[in-house]
Amino acid sequence: MLKKLAYAFIAAAAAFVSPAAQAQETIRFAVTDVDGLESLQREFGPFKAAFEKLSGLKMQFFAVSGRTAAVEAMAADQIDFVLTGPAEYVVFKARTGAVPVVGWQRPDYFSQVAVLANGPIKTVADLKGKTISFGEIGSTSQHLGPAQALADFGLKYNVDYKPIFVKRNVAAEAMKRGDIAAIGLNLGHLNSIRKSDPKTGFAVVARGRDLPNDVMIASPKVKPEVLAKVRKTFLDNGQELMKAVVSDTDDNKKFAGGIFLPEIKDSDYDYVRSIYQTIGITEFNKFIE
Repeated sequence: MLKKLAYAFIAAAAAFVSPAAQAQETIRFAVTDVDGLESLQREFGPFKAAFEKLSGLKMQFFAVSGRTAAVEAMAADQIDFVLTGPAEYVVFKARTGAVPVVGWQRPDYFSQVAVLANGPIKTVADLKGKTISFGEIGSTSQHLGPAQALADFGLKYNVDYKPIFVKRNVAAEAMKRGDIAAIGLNLGHLNSIRKSDPKTGFAVVARGRDLPNDVMIASPKVKPEVLAKVRKTFLDNGQELMKAVVSDTDDNKKFAGGIFLPEIKDSDYDYVRSIYQTIGITEFNKFIE
């Protein structure tokens, strides 16, 4: 009889604690620049498996259609953690109070302004009054960074030149035709253009400082002990996790050679806020459209 009572007590205790334990064991994770669950599983499946093994937590993928959907999902308490870019983080922070958890370093992550090597533009001053193409609007490295690089040389955004937004391969062809004078982009994108168009020479007339890192952020509703466990997992197992991130996925090669930075803080992104101000944005609660 006593034995049966003991088993009943253990079962009742397990039933009582399991909902809370389950809530702590599973974290919901999204990536702002990966569209759809299939792509998320393909790009971050190896990372998910490694993270679960090393942390003891379960990770549930939450697919989003972009940065706006991701910030709305966090505000609605549908996701716990998001991997996002520097410009996006500033909006997440303003809209949701998101907490920076760990920086995902991207080596050689800086913006440039490129021109034709044999063209008429030799200096930033030569771009005054010209049309300059940027990549995705609101992108840290394709829009904000190049605009700041030009501002550092004295060219005011949308005053001293006309900004337009064209995909980089189309922009390269437009520059060769003389329709635009320069392209704002990051090093990886410039190397991609050079690879796809080896007969054309490109030169850089402006280079920005290294940009703040991509960052894994947490909803302010995540429990402190879970947040601490996630951060510690990256601190203790950074190399193994990074190996999983860059394995078999071309899109994640941007992180190759980088490290995780668990001591990341909000003030590390003040530079991004200053760039927003450079292009005339003084409130950070919505994405640039």
